[in-house]
Amino acid sequence: MSFQITTAFVQQYSSNVAILSQQKGSVLRDAVRVEDNIVGKYAYFDQINSTSARQRTTRHGDTPLISTPHARRRVTLLDWDWADLIDDLDKVKTLIDPQNSYALNAAYAMGRAIDEEIIARARGTAYTGEAGATSTTLPSANKVAHASGGLTIAKLRSARKILRQGNVDKSIPLYMAVSAEELDDLLGTTQVTSADYNTVRALVQGEIDTFMGFKFIHTELLTETSSVRYCIAWAEDGLLLGVGANPVGRISERSDKNYSTQVYYSMSLGATRMEEAKIVEVQCYHA
Repeated sequence: MSFQITTAFVQQYSSNVAILSQQKGSVLRDAVRVEDNIVGKYAYFDQINSTSARQRTTRHGDTPLISTPHARRRVTLLDWDWADLIDDLDKVKTLIDPQNSYALNAAYAMGRAIDEEIIARARGTAYTGEAGATSTTLPSANKVAHASGGLTIAKLRSARKILRQGNVDKSIPLYMAVSAEELDDLLGTTQVTSADYNTVRALVQGEIDTFMGFKFIHTELLTETSSVRYCIAWAEDGLLLGVGANPVGRISERSDKNYSTQVYYSMSLGATRMEEAKIVEVQCYHA
């Protein structure tokens, strides 16, 4: 056999483009209040606070006038975009057409940007007042300290207690955003003999998504600082996503780029915390 036969060996390449592991779009959008068709840089959402009834103590007395407290939250619309070019000559050299994969990858990135905005605003500064110029922070009473440990049943109980003490209506769904590490924490803190163990195991395995009144949402986008991950528990209408323009994609030819094909995505939206009583920060420490 010829020693040069190796030059005739065939090399086969896939004609498909595999998208590597990533969070495929937004997992939090359906768990918050969404307001569409917002126009302008800012959007304002008015609120009224609770009042107290006055007991009548005299006959034919004056009608009481109860002043209803008003409040307002501001949402700032932010713009995102994404673009990449596909050179037609590259298609010849690579024997693949990545156009569809690029578009899908862009859509996933836009979805993650939505979640990052929601997560940032859940714990960040909210802007209130008539002109939205007053900064409002999440109070320390709505934060469960990490106590040098991960997510535990006790922390879940504390989060639920804080929300109930805030008079959150029981008809409003409760959610909690956690990473895979926190789910594993739960599995490790429950004993095999515990009534919670089988439920937690089913939660970790993805067979169920609800535990202790919370619907769990897994995301690896949560903020982490100095080994402390900041998980979030909230009532659905406690977070608001204002949408000026939903993610939209365009695929077109760019004459200024040697007629390369451009995959382009853009969107405009913003989020805010609507009520401090409906948000709990749950800190989890991971050495």
